[in-house]
Amino acid sequence: MEGGGLQGSETTTPGRKSQSAVTGSARKVKDNAADWHNLILKWDRLNDEGSTMANKIVNLGFNKSSQKEMQVMMAGQDTSASSNSENAFENSRELEEECDKLLSVVDKMTHIVSKMEKLVSSEKGIVDLETFQYGTGGRQTPLFQTWPTSQFADVSNKLYEAYKQELTLKRAILQELAHTTNPDLSMVYLSCWLYQPYTDDRAKLLLEGLLLETGHRPI
Repeated sequence: MEGGGLQGSETTTPGRKSQSAVTGSARKVKDNAADWHNLILKWDRLNDEGSTMANKIVNLGFNKSSQKEMQVMMAGQDTSASSNSENAFENSRELEEECDKLLSVVDKMTHIVSKMEKLVSSEKGIVDLETFQYGTGGRQTPLFQTWPTSQFADVSNKLYEAYKQELTLKRAILQELAHTTNPDLSMVYLSCWLYQPYTDDRAKLLLEGLLLETGHRPI
């Protein structure tokens, strides 16, 4: 879910100095929106890296399965046994390395989701503060354009839940990918990893709405 840079910044990270006129809850909400943008960009980069690794794992797994079949067929022919064993060992070593790399990607994704959870807690804290200040009806004037403060918490929670579900799927794919010998099932795993069914267009619209409301995107 790649997106462009944010308003008022030359990079994907918004310039915090340019936001000095925004204070209090509005400043915190705006900073949180920028954090959502940057965390999702990092996630998308990791997803692309992981997709490449997952494809390698599937190909190496097929090679390993083929080599086992070859070893069975050539069991009575000593001339090729040593060569086959060396190839099988090299393939297994490379497969293990790629699995370790993919595990590292999933670990980084786990860290991102942990940061997303903290953003949800931050937004809920802002809502609780305003409820204390203004009562259950909240503030009369929106922090930015039209959204009530509670909507920022609602959007953050929906984004978090989407990426939490996607992380659960990634972990399942990681566990199964190297052990699957069914080509069709492997293709399903690869497709699910790449296209991320839980972070679909709805999540993208939620993020874009958040960035528009907080002024990170021009209207």
